[in-house]
Amino acid sequence: MSALIAEDELVHEDDFVWLEDISTLDYVRQSLDRLPTRRGKPAYHRDGRMVGYALLGSKAKPSRSSGTFRRRVFWLLPHDRDTDPKGLYATGAPAEAVDPRTLAPGSKGCKTERSEGGPPSSAMRELGITLPL
Repeated sequence: MSALIAEDELVHEDDFVWLEDISTLDYVRQSLDRLPTRRGKPAYHRDGRMVGYALLGSKAKPSRSSGTFRRRVFWLLPHDRDTDPKGLYATGAPAEAVDPRTLAPGSKGCKTERSEGGPPSSAMRELGITLPL
């Protein structure tokens, strides 16, 4: 879904709350969920686990039709690489996955060679992004 997330949908993000150490994760899945509040930990209704979520600033307006706010939630499924390294995503990554090191409030992030299961690229090395030992 990262390709479906437009930068203008993220303009009111203030910060992220990470529930896990993202330095150990090759990728996280992201989605824009409709949530009842701008801030606070959202309920989680998927398989797997929530890894983090976005906090919105006070200027974020709720949807006129639903009264909800669109906030990013970051998550992983039981068959993702972090728990099943030789499984379906031993190489490659799901469509909605991004390298968590490329995420920032207001920026949708991107896939990297590392998130696709390969070694870090020269661009990653230039940015100081390294694989965990």
